[in-house]
Amino acid sequence: MSPAPARHVFVYGTLRRGEERDITRLQPAPRWLGRASVPGLMVDLGRYPGLVLGAPGQVLGEVYEISAALEQQLDMIEEVWPTPNGEYIKREIAVRLELEGARSSEVVCLVYALAPGQASGKTVIAGGDWVYHCGSRVRDRG
Repeated sequence: MSPAPARHVFVYGTLRRGEERDITRLQPAPRWLGRASVPGLMVDLGRYPGLVLGAPGQVLGEVYEISAALEQQLDMIEEVWPTPNGEYIKREIAVRLELEGARSSEVVCLVYALAPGQASGKTVIAGGDWVYHCGSRVRDRG
């Protein structure tokens, strides 16, 4: 029996390295593939962001290779399984992965995006970068 094909995930908010739910602290450990971006819009939901797929703009994040066991943990964190809460949906999309130099590659990734209607009335995060946005919020308070 051949091994299951590699799965990839695009993370853009609190699961990014160094953030509150840093994916690299989960087990089994994911394998870092690089920085990436997807077409869409990021909105501020308070303690975490949401991604609106199909909207104009770019959202910045990171891509990791993950195991089925880690995928299940992510499903629970994002509350799409075992009982979906309706805030996020899980999709597979093409992500532009940045490689060394000016090169890029496309990889299919899982992404946890906002369900339709969940972004209504929310503040757009200009530039689509949660880490930068959080840093600027801290600077604004200080």
